[in-house]
Amino acid sequence: MIKVSVIISFYNKIDYLKLVLSGFERQSFRDFEIIIADDGSNQKVVDEIEKLSLEVPFQFIHLWQEDKEFRKNKILNRAIVDSRGEILIFIDGDCIPHSEFIKEHVNYSLKRVCLTGRRVNLSEKLTIQLTSQKVKEGFLENHFLKLAGDGLFGQSFDIEKGFYFRSKFLRNIFNRKKRGLLGCNFSIYKDDFLNINGFDERYETPSIGEDSDVQFRLELTGCKINSLNNIAIQYHLYHKIQTRLQKNLDLFEEVKKLKIAFTDYGINNRF
Repeated sequence: MIKVSVIISFYNKIDYLKLVLSGFERQSFRDFEIIIADDGSNQKVVDEIEKLSLEVPFQFIHLWQEDKEFRKNKILNRAIVDSRGEILIFIDGDCIPHSEFIKEHVNYSLKRVCLTGRRVNLSEKLTIQLTSQKVKEGFLENHFLKLAGDGLFGQSFDIEKGFYFRSKFLRNIFNRKKRGLLGCNFSIYKDDFLNINGFDERYETPSIGEDSDVQFRLELTGCKINSLNNIAIQYHLYHKIQTRLQKNLDLFEEVKKLKIAFTDYGINNRF
């Protein structure tokens, strides 16, 4: 059995996906598979992904569903079902992992504990400069001063989240504060996620449904959310900020009132 399944939510941004996969090529931990959870990319992109699957040095699965607007949670649930790892790591197709990313999620993994890391948000300027070769050579990890400079004088932000602490003392200090689950950077044992029936597929716009809702329902089961700030690091490629829609907020309020961990609109969908 594979130790880890990395599930990457994806839609059409093939250039970004190539950078992300380059980040996984340099992982120190190697016992993993990649599952691309594709929410309806066009045929040209699908063809490119199939070519990529023959080039990468790790096990690779591409799952695709028809494009019917935003159905990210539906394809993520399908990826969970098809995954072969006992630990699931969820990321987005615009987040490049630090070379120790998988290793740290695995090292801290515990049953009934969900781990959540953080990400550096890169500016458009820095994003444009990146190539697969640069990512493979560790450009983002080895040029922290460049990132810091762009954080001070450019448009990158959350640069401090890119400090990778090896010191146990510093790790403990910077993770005393409880942090919310980040949908693009979290891990959990597969069995614990199945206990809440995966993602709620009623969320059909970005945000909340991939993180806040999941955290709330996991905590109802007694599952703890532990922070991996400055430990499990990502570099988020630039895109315009998406707004939260009231539809999601209203649905989440309903979930909080009912206080039911197991969604009827998840992997085993009753409706």
